[in-house]
Amino acid sequence: MKKIELLSPAGDLERLKIALLYGADAVYIGGKEYSLRANANNFSIDEIKEGCSFAHKLNKKVYLTLNIVFHNEDIDGVYDYIKQVVEAGIDAFIVSDLFIVSYIKNNFKNVEVHLSTQSSITNYESVAYLKKEGIDRVVLAREVGKDDIKEIYDKTGIDIECFIHGAMCTFYSGRCVLSNYATGRDSNRGGCAQVCRFNFTLDDKPFTMAVKDLNLSYYIKDMIEIGVRSLKIEGRMRSAYYLATVLSSYRRIIDSYYNGTLNDILLEKENRILKRVSNRDNSSHFFPKDADLTDQYYSGHWEISNQDYLAFVDNYDKEKKLCEIHQRNYFKIGDTVEIFMPSGKIIHFTVDNLYNEKMESIDTANHANEMLYFYIDEEIEPSSMIRRLYV
Repeated sequence: MKKIELLSPAGDLERLKIALLYGADAVYIGGKEYSLRANANNFSIDEIKEGCSFAHKLNKKVYLTLNIVFHNEDIDGVYDYIKQVVEAGIDAFIVSDLFIVSYIKNNFKNVEVHLSTQSSITNYESVAYLKKEGIDRVVLAREVGKDDIKEIYDKTGIDIECFIHGAMCTFYSGRCVLSNYATGRDSNRGGCAQVCRFNFTLDDKPFTMAVKDLNLSYYIKDMIEIGVRSLKIEGRMRSAYYLATVLSSYRRIIDSYYNGTLNDILLEKENRILKRVSNRDNSSHFFPKDADLTDQYYSGHWEISNQDYLAFVDNYDKEKKLCEIHQRNYFKIGDTVEIFMPSGKIIHFTVDNLYNEKMESIDTANHANEMLYFYIDEEIEPSSMIRRLYV
C-alpha cells in the first residue's frame, strides 16, 4: 500500500527544511510572484533551487503555488516565470486559473499540475472535466464532507488532496471579497486582510463572523480509507516551531495507522499537543457532518500566544555531551522539559545545568535568542526543539 502524503506549508527556506526534517513528504511554497500569500517571505528562484535540491536529496517533493486569480496585467511574464521555476527543480504547480494548465502540460511533461482549493471544487463532474483537461490532482474545497470525497474519488480515480489542519475561510475559499471592500486589498491576489477575523460591534455587543481552525486528527484513518492521496496543512505564515509540532503529531498518527498501532490513547495525546500549539480554538468542520454554530465564533475571540517553545538545538557535541541551543522563551534550572527531535524521538529532561555563551553557569534563560549550553548524556539531534512538558 502506498502511504498517504503529508504535505506542509513553508514560508521560507528555513521552514522548508524544518518541515521536511520533521516528517513532511512534500512542501508547498510561494514564489515572489503570483502567490496568494504576498505577506510571506516567499522564495526567490535561487531559494527555490536550493529548496528543491534539499528536498530531492531526501526523496521528497516541492510544489509551487501559482494560484492568484489572474487579471490581464498579471499574465505578462508568467510563462517565463514558469520556465525558470521548472528549471529550478519544482515537482508540481498548484494553480487556480485553467489557462496555465495546457501551457505547463504541453511544455513540461514531467511536472504535475494540481488545482488549488481556490477553485472551490465540490463535485465529481467538475473533477472528471478537470482530469480530461490534464489536471493531475485536485485540492478539494474545505467544505466537502467525507461521503462526497469518497464519491468523487470512486467516480474519477484522480489524486485528491484535502486540508486537515489550520485556518479556515469564513466563505468558500477563493470567493471572498471582504478584504477588497474593507481595505482595498484583493484577497484573491495575495492581499487578504482577514476581515472575517475582525471584531465588530452589533447593537453595542461584540460580534465576529470568524470560524474556528480546522483539526482532523481524529479522522486520518477515514481519509486514508476513502482514497485521499494527500493530507495538507495550512499555514505558510506559521512559525517553524508550529510546523515541527503539527507535522510530528500527524506523522505519528499516519505511521501508527500503517503499522497497526493507531488507537484512541495515541489520538488523544496528539490532539492535546495540536490544540496547545494553536492559539485559536479548532473543530472538525465539514468532514464528519455539516458545519454548525459550534464551528464558529460569534461574540468575539481571543488569540493568545503560548510560551511553550523554549529553545532550538543548533548542535550536539558527542564527545563533550554538550548541547548548544538558541533560547526562545524563559526557562530555568529545575524545569522539566520535553525535547522532540526530527526523527520523532521524544525525551523528558530536567534542566540541572545551564551555561551562557562564555560557559559561565547561570540559573535562568531569560534573554531572547541567547546562545546557551547544557550537558546531557543522551544524544540530541540537530534541529531538535525544546518545549514545556506536555502532560
